[in-house]
Amino acid sequence: MANGRRKKQQLGRIHSFSSGKTSFRGEHSLVGGPGFSRVVYCNDPEAYEALPVKYTGNHVRTTKYTIATFLPKSLFEQFRRAANVYFLLCAILSFTPLSPYSAVSTVLPLVVVIGATMGKEIVEDWRRKRQDIEMNNRKVKAHRGGIFYDTRWMDLKVGDIVKVERDEFFPADLILLSSSYEDAICYVETTNLDGETNLKLKQGLEATSSFQDDFRFQNFKALVRCEDPNANLYSFIGSLELGEEQYPLSPQQLLLRDSKLRNTDYIFGVVVFTGHDTKVMQNSTPPPSKRSKIERRTDKIVYFLFAVLVLMSLIGSIIFGIDTSKDLGNGWMTRWYLRPDDTTIYYDPKRAGIAAILQFLTDLMLYSYLIPISLYVSIEIVKVLQSVFINQDVQMYYEEADKPAHARTSNLNEELGEVDTILSDKTGTLTCNSMEFIKCSIAGISYGCGVTEVEKALATRKGSSLSQEVTEIEGHLEEAKEEKPSVKGFNFVDERIMNGSWINEPHADVIQNFLRLLAICHTAIPEIDEETGRTSYEAESPDEAAFVIAARELGFEFYERTQKSISLHELDPVSGKTIDSSYKLLNVLEFSSSRKRMSVIVRTEEGKLLLLCKGADSVMFERLAKHGQEFAEQTKVHINEYADAGLRTMVLAYREIDEEEYVAFNEEFTQAKNSVSADRDEMVESVAEKIEKDLILLGSTAVEDKLQSGVPECIDKLAQAGIKIWVLTGDKMETAINIGYACSLLRQGMKQILINSETPENKAFEKSGESSAAAEAFKASVIRQINEGKELLAASNESLEALALIIDGKSLTHALEDDVKDIFLELAIGCASVICCRSSPKQKALVTRLVKIKTGMTTLAIGDGANDVGMLQEADIGIGISGVEGMQAVMSSDIAIAQFRFLERLLLVHGHWCYRRMSTMISYFFYKNIAFGFTLFFFEAYASFSGQTEYNDWYLSFYNVFFTSLPVIALGVFDQDVSAQLCLKFPLLYQEGVQNLLFSWSRILGWALNGVLSATVIFFFCIQAMEYQTFRKGGEIVGLETLGTAMYTCVVWVVNCQMALSINYFTYIQHLFIWASIIFWYIFLLAYGAMDPYISTTAYQVFIEACAPAPSFWLLTLFVLISSLLPYFLYSAIQMRFFPLHHQMIQWILADGQSDDPEFCAMVRQRSLRPTTVGFTARFESKSQHSREQLEYL
Repeated sequence: MANGRRKKQQLGRIHSFSSGKTSFRGEHSLVGGPGFSRVVYCNDPEAYEALPVKYTGNHVRTTKYTIATFLPKSLFEQFRRAANVYFLLCAILSFTPLSPYSAVSTVLPLVVVIGATMGKEIVEDWRRKRQDIEMNNRKVKAHRGGIFYDTRWMDLKVGDIVKVERDEFFPADLILLSSSYEDAICYVETTNLDGETNLKLKQGLEATSSFQDDFRFQNFKALVRCEDPNANLYSFIGSLELGEEQYPLSPQQLLLRDSKLRNTDYIFGVVVFTGHDTKVMQNSTPPPSKRSKIERRTDKIVYFLFAVLVLMSLIGSIIFGIDTSKDLGNGWMTRWYLRPDDTTIYYDPKRAGIAAILQFLTDLMLYSYLIPISLYVSIEIVKVLQSVFINQDVQMYYEEADKPAHARTSNLNEELGEVDTILSDKTGTLTCNSMEFIKCSIAGISYGCGVTEVEKALATRKGSSLSQEVTEIEGHLEEAKEEKPSVKGFNFVDERIMNGSWINEPHADVIQNFLRLLAICHTAIPEIDEETGRTSYEAESPDEAAFVIAARELGFEFYERTQKSISLHELDPVSGKTIDSSYKLLNVLEFSSSRKRMSVIVRTEEGKLLLLCKGADSVMFERLAKHGQEFAEQTKVHINEYADAGLRTMVLAYREIDEEEYVAFNEEFTQAKNSVSADRDEMVESVAEKIEKDLILLGSTAVEDKLQSGVPECIDKLAQAGIKIWVLTGDKMETAINIGYACSLLRQGMKQILINSETPENKAFEKSGESSAAAEAFKASVIRQINEGKELLAASNESLEALALIIDGKSLTHALEDDVKDIFLELAIGCASVICCRSSPKQKALVTRLVKIKTGMTTLAIGDGANDVGMLQEADIGIGISGVEGMQAVMSSDIAIAQFRFLERLLLVHGHWCYRRMSTMISYFFYKNIAFGFTLFFFEAYASFSGQTEYNDWYLSFYNVFFTSLPVIALGVFDQDVSAQLCLKFPLLYQEGVQNLLFSWSRILGWALNGVLSATVIFFFCIQAMEYQTFRKGGEIVGLETLGTAMYTCVVWVVNCQMALSINYFTYIQHLFIWASIIFWYIFLLAYGAMDPYISTTAYQVFIEACAPAPSFWLLTLFVLISSLLPYFLYSAIQMRFFPLHHQMIQWILADGQSDDPEFCAMVRQRSLRPTTVGFTARFESKSQHSREQLEYL
């Protein structure tokens, strides 16, 4: 029955539409107008009318380059860097007589570096190209001449009818016409779009639902008019003209490219958007470009070195011009060997000014070795390799979900070691976002005796007797769990209503209605396991899944949903048996963030019309009828108790509707639902508002979103590392505060500065109805509370007390205004912890921006949901948690991890290592180039700034490419000052990055000074030792070629041995690269010197004939090496002995064998604890300090 009409058990449609006359209110101002001009000729893409309109094809290209654009675009990217432009100018000038060396030796290194970077671009782009090829050549069945043929995705056109089968991806944006289900519904997985794993339900128009067979499309013709391509995934406005009728189209009929068909055998759809016009491609904008602070400072150092280079060239050219002007005077020739009486413009005493200018250009080229040509490409290589190590760290692999850490960009590795402030989401980030039904309040009675993590922390905080009581409750719970296997999402224990016992409770009828509402009021989809017969649920949120599971476990099992009904197995209180009951589903009033509630309208088997509603307490209590508030006060008490325990609450209520009221509502609701208008959603909400009133309260639920494993320990270590932690959450203040206690962001005795909009005066202004006056009063109240907090902060600074700042969303709105935000930030920075409650996504991003810009320190944002995307993109580093809420945060993040606790290792280990490696690597890069460049400068001065160089052209070219490049890369990838275990054991180490101790200007200038010192020692020792030295048997003195070779040999030895001294953690790779670089220099000398003199020029046989046979050459190399490294060695020894940095202190502990001495380690760790530190270690220390003070007082 491949093409037959399919009848089977239906999972049904959720977003029900009542059939009725279509409303096109306001559609003429939209469809067909600006922004709504697309016309699709269904099943006839080659129609005559369609020919003038050339829509984009379905071929998709995500590559950065094409064959035609690669060269110009890639070269443009390379020469956006000032350093590369400078080297390009040097390469061009090398073809002129101004060049101090040959053109080939100048051009080759530039070609190698640019080529390596362009090669990396080619490799990355080829990977994207292969993905494009695979996707464009996927096959889908498309209608051609009455038959559905396999067609490549790239060949589809707007208007084609396609048939997509189960578990296939949609090849373009389609309008759903029909499916294997009678009512044209289908289930769609949108993981590739938004990361959400729950299935979305879509439904085609009733007018096209009968087109279920291939042959039905042979003569099918229709016209779709709709909006133009745009990036909004969740909106769509259009109409379908079929015959003489016109039908509205909404997002319910739109199937997006790259989403997958699930739980449906097949669908038929018409292509409306193709290729880059599809919504997923319209959304594929690159994330904001982020550069680390070290990289930005590196650019400044390059500019500084360029300024030094210009200054050196200027000095040299001025001196050269003065000397040249004196070459010919009174018949005397000062530098007779230059023949100033018969010379070129370059040495003409009569035109000394022009000669000086030309010499300036020559010097600009000659001193180019001050600027490391291979720096940027080396940095890119190192960062990519560092990212590989982060991705492959098994300590950050979450086995349960099979998710490793993933560095989505390598640009920010070293920034991980400089984080000053972490801004974290709560739900799904600190907590699991895996909800468990743990308590409920029904008819004013609280049920459930589970103990939450927050209650455990609360018990510890309030005293030992309460703690003992909690321990006893936990014992009883463990016994209960042993008797019955645990159920995911259900952690409820209370014998009063479990196992059908609720029928004996005083308000059994209320309990029955409560559980029935849980089983009916939702959008979950049941799935029955054929092997076990167990029902599981696909729900839109973890909360909803927990409610349906709780209803099932308490005797009301939802097992089937059809287009118009919901079926339950429910316990009959009269007979005590389980019966099957069916409820006709009439309407679903969907949940939204603005409504904060959802409702369903059903008809019972007895014919009653019921409105079942669940929502936040802030919107539900105001909708209760006077006679429906019997249990309101006690329920509010329970809700507050649940919030104190860190639980998320939901209020449940219902009402009966009379037939007349429902008919009027349904007509208005259907009209609003079917409207093709920009304000359709507002119209639907307005109609829903009218019927969601006069409700009767049943009770409230309480679900626990548990802390993730290891969160308190992780926060403790991060706090000891000196990192400030802010929590930005949409939860209530009470819930957030209690989570703060559970994860040790707050502690007993810590004074809390509460900035709350719920003050009596604010409430009075709200009731007055004057919105402008109320807003002004709100703002004044916030400013007053902030100023009071600052006074408390000033007093606490004197007494060294820790403070916590807690602010709600309304207050935060005013605190972020331009004239208030500075004093708010001043207060927040002074507090040990900051918790922002009821924060909107925009507020999260604004707070992050405020901290980042105003403090100038590195910020890290971490979150797991779509509401955290703005915060992640605004922060210097965005960390996405690949959790239950989908992958939106991950897709917008710089680095993805599976659990919050992995942040500890990511920052304290990888962050510290990467920061240290990059700092040392870049500093060393400048050191080795300064050391080499200043030997050129000194020789220039020695040779009257004539532009003569002591080195062979190819010596110059290969310095950065072969003889010194690999060791510095090995340093950037492998070096460790201390092991990972010690990084975690002594979090104080992390402050080196926060305070930027290893890449400060003083440290950079220190490395630069070391380079100048090394160059001075190398040059003057070589000159003094070899100026009058005979090197050959015939008694010839040292020539320029021998001096240059000896000096270059000393440079290679010194800079590579300096690298060896700088390394803390040797691996065989580092040994190989360092010593191989030196050995390769000698091999190069032998090979290059053996070539024809035309090729080797000044290097011909210089090593074999002059240098190697002379003992003085080897002794000089050894003497220069020791003399050059001795200052650095002495400085390092003195600094480590008397002024040790954090890592050197740990190295001393390790060397003295005291790393396992608890008392000594505690003393060292104590240095990282301050009164403003949060975390349980600081809490215990605070408690101990308090006890000591009490004893001293007694």
